[in-house]
Amino acid sequence: MSARTDTPARQQAGQPSTLDALRAVRRSRWRRGLLVTAALGLLALGLCVVTLVVGSFRLSLAEVFGSVTHLVDDPAVDFIVRELRLPVAVSALCVGAALGASGTIFQQLLRNPLASPDFVGVSAGASVAAVAGIVLFNASSLTTCLLALGGAVAGSLLMYVLAWRDGVSGYRFILIGIGVAATFEGITGYLLTRATVFDAREAIHWLTGTVGRADDAQQYTLAAALVVLLPVAVALQRQLRLLELGDDTARGLGGRTELAKVGLIALAVLLIALATAAAGPIAFVALVAGPLAQRLLGPAAGGVLPAALVGAALLLGADLVATQLLPVALPTGVVTGALGAPYLVWLLATANREGQGG
Repeated sequence: MSARTDTPARQQAGQPSTLDALRAVRRSRWRRGLLVTAALGLLALGLCVVTLVVGSFRLSLAEVFGSVTHLVDDPAVDFIVRELRLPVAVSALCVGAALGASGTIFQQLLRNPLASPDFVGVSAGASVAAVAGIVLFNASSLTTCLLALGGAVAGSLLMYVLAWRDGVSGYRFILIGIGVAATFEGITGYLLTRATVFDAREAIHWLTGTVGRADDAQQYTLAAALVVLLPVAVALQRQLRLLELGDDTARGLGGRTELAKVGLIALAVLLIALATAAAGPIAFVALVAGPLAQRLLGPAAGGVLPAALVGAALLLGADLVATQLLPVALPTGVVTGALGAPYLVWLLATANREGQGG
């Protein structure tokens, strides 16, 4: 029975019509999405404040606020806040947001929770280019970042070309991405064996991944890219949800599947490439952020922005653990790897039971 035909009978019985019930469900999902997004934004902002306050020299909230807003002139506090801690907080916020948004786009587009940029060769492309720059050309920090950016884009183009067969299917893209990633990792390992001790140490430090290493120009570039690319990703969310239903269904609903796939993949690759260039290949944040946001959103699913905020909160929290809670300060990638590995094992076990592994 259609919504139009059952409405009079339901109204006479004092019950809401089907259309009213659907509207109520949509309002409920919209409210939940809004509340979750707002809560995640406050969490990320709170972790930023904690990053500015804690450290070997503890500051008060008033001192941090006065320095950030330039209302109080205290050279010592200004140096700690603006020169040391604020760049780390901004870098963690931007890199985490880029990783979270990129990861959930890949996972939803390829319809697989394991389809993280960490595993399909994007980060590996950045790594091999950066290590080649360090080992072979003694590249500077800025050149290394540019090489990482170019390596991520080139690796993604290679995977897309290899995966193309009258279109790109998610399963084939993932398998080819894993193969390309293994090839890149092999080349990276070979380059490390040919490096001097100093270059090898520098390359391994870059490969571990940490926030706060990017200079002002890199941070401004990443922040500007986020300001532009994140709203575009949110605007393309409807296309992403259509593609989640499958190519045939998306075409039947009027979606331009291949054009949407190319646009979304390019968007995700740019985000992960810029994040990797700024902080190195930080593991597991892109893998974890999307599924965590999905669980928080529940039926109000599909949020790129919540996933970006989860990624930012995860990276800010991991950096606080790495620098403040452990006996010896470690790169952020060590903590994300230690926390993300058990999640990957759980995800693989769950995917095998539910048949979601592809």
